[in-house]
Amino acid sequence: MGILLDCHSHSSYSFDAHDSLEAMCEQAIKLGLQAYAVTDHCECNGYYDAQHYGKQPNEFEVFGCAKTTQMSIEHTTRLKEKLDGKLNLICGVELGQATFDLEAAENVVCDKRLDYVIASMHQLPNTLDFYFLKYEDPSKVPAMMYAYYEEILKLCQWGKFDTLAHLTYPLRYIEGEHAIKADLRNCRELTTEILRTLAQKGKSLEINTSGYRQKYGKAFPEAEHLKMFREFGGEFISLGADSHRTSDIAAGILDGIEFAKNAGFKYAVYYREHEPKAIKL
Repeated sequence: MGILLDCHSHSSYSFDAHDSLEAMCEQAIKLGLQAYAVTDHCECNGYYDAQHYGKQPNEFEVFGCAKTTQMSIEHTTRLKEKLDGKLNLICGVELGQATFDLEAAENVVCDKRLDYVIASMHQLPNTLDFYFLKYEDPSKVPAMMYAYYEEILKLCQWGKFDTLAHLTYPLRYIEGEHAIKADLRNCRELTTEILRTLAQKGKSLEINTSGYRQKYGKAFPEAEHLKMFREFGGEFISLGADSHRTSDIAAGILDGIEFAKNAGFKYAVYYREHEPKAIKL
């Protein structure tokens, strides 16, 4: 079975990625992907430059996403035409923390050149990305995760996106990097409402395969989330490796396909002008 698609990737227009957009597309062509989406970061709480927020740039915060997002969209749009017939290239964006600045988020999602918007939450209000946190007091993890899922629910209720990315993102660091077992029993009602809302709005849920190549060792989200989403009538799943370099494009996608099939899904989707296109698993 070939690697079908990868709908979550980052080129050097993203602050934390390494390779050019051309290099990423060349690798996707070599892999023979049926669909490949470029989804460079747009962190809505860093949409403007640092001066706008009265801050000095530092290694922990990202600013100026309005500019880099436009550059990514413009470049991807040109490549879609250039590579037509060679690569089914999807022009996307990963919209981070949309609920922190809905005006900025809506400036992005109204761009007619975009095929695809994935929404994510990398941090809580007035904190750093979960990547940078120290987790020195594990007893605070349940409350942190509860607050995280509260923001995800707000994001889903807003709903101006196509796919919810890596639902269990903080566990990449809490359980993966810091080996803290997260007690999430207090979050079950929230995650249930998140998945119900996604299904009711006809959104897709991402299987993010980056965890397979990291210490976490699993995909995001959990199997129980996939099954619950399906039980609520969720039709669509997307598959993304969350690659930040050419060598990670489509990494773990075959495992993600098996994960999806085990949860009862027979199709994955990619998007063209925000319309889901099904690929049989």
